[in-house]
Amino acid sequence: MTIKAYGARAGDLPLEPMNITRRTLGVHDVQIDINYCGVCHSDLHQVRSEWAGTLYPCVPGHEIVGRVSAVGTQVSGFKPGDLVGVGCIVDSCRHCAECNDGLENYCNHMILTYNGPSSDTPGHTLGGYSQQIVVHERYVLRIRHSETQLAAVAPLLCAGITTWSPLRHWKVGQGHKVGVIGIGGLGHMGIKLAHAMGAYVVAFTTSESKREAARALGAHETVVSRNPDEMARHVGSLDFILNTVAASHDLDAFFALLKRDGTMALVGAPATPHPSPNVFNLIMKRRSLAGSLIGGISETQEMLDFCAKHNIVADVEMIRIDEINEAYERMLKGDVKYRFVIDCASLTA
Repeated sequence: MTIKAYGARAGDLPLEPMNITRRTLGVHDVQIDINYCGVCHSDLHQVRSEWAGTLYPCVPGHEIVGRVSAVGTQVSGFKPGDLVGVGCIVDSCRHCAECNDGLENYCNHMILTYNGPSSDTPGHTLGGYSQQIVVHERYVLRIRHSETQLAAVAPLLCAGITTWSPLRHWKVGQGHKVGVIGIGGLGHMGIKLAHAMGAYVVAFTTSESKREAARALGAHETVVSRNPDEMARHVGSLDFILNTVAASHDLDAFFALLKRDGTMALVGAPATPHPSPNVFNLIMKRRSLAGSLIGGISETQEMLDFCAKHNIVADVEMIRIDEINEAYERMLKGDVKYRFVIDCASLTA
């Protein structure tokens, strides 16, 4: 099936209209007409070959929401008309320890929604900047938000699960004091989720202008990290830090804020490494530095259900598909609060 999409043909070229082919529906496949697709910073990295291994043509997009239009003959969990989502994963080996534990995101053979190996034309996966996608039922997620919230639900499929997974893994909840570093596409979701989980949330930003914005998202306090006095007030007080910043920076000032046995989890992926932290900041209080990658299918569904129950969505700005190149430039400047979402109906306009 040939459909309309937007993608790049090389790393130094802008995204442009193109026709792509989706596979014929298999017995376990779900065909989804895409309503909205979120724009992740990793889309930009991939399209522009800032991360190694981009395959062209590259059609980005892994924050997909839409409606089921057809299902394979052996699909039992979904039917035409269902509201569903697709996140960062469209396949995995399905039999390793990680897959058996519902942690497909750590499977050595995880297939990403775009730029992953595939037997489909053109030999690699093509993402959600398109009219339609066909996905095995195991990797399709049920959306329980209202239809009017669909556009703002889309970023939950990446930004939501990327922040939810570490918060859940380190058992954040009532009685915990949690720091969230960075107030952007990931950080704003981290603040909302940690607050809804019952934690006392301290947001950290380099920008005085974001102080009140963080409070509006649910932070109990906002600290401008360039202010040493503000930082000093939180030394040794945090149980957990979620670091969402995707730029290289000094981690030591934040390690000092953790309690004994506290953990800082990195979810932002900078283009160049962070400076190595001072080992004494780790060993003197048995602190930990960790990382976390998106989430498995079951915990992504758990996150979506939690967000539906607590009426949590992303803060988004809707764009037409032909505005995507401008959106990338604005994203580089931080000129979005806090996630662009493509109205995929504009592909046919």
